Amino acid sequence: MRKDEFRNEKLYQTTMSIARTMLKEGIISEEEYRRIDTIFFEKYRPVFGTLFSDISLTSEP
Repeated sequence: MRKDEFRNEKLYQTTMSIARTMLKEGIISEEEYRRIDTIFFEKYRPVFGTLFSDISLTSEP
């Protein structure tokens, strides 16, 4: 992985971690979360970001 790819991955994962927290706390809706994900996925083009796309990150175990 190149330095720029690693940087983009970190930025995407960090951003989405904050968005997930906001979603869990009811600050944003699921629709807003999906829009945030789309925007930042397009911006950062993460290498591993798509590996987690089919895992529900919002439901409690």
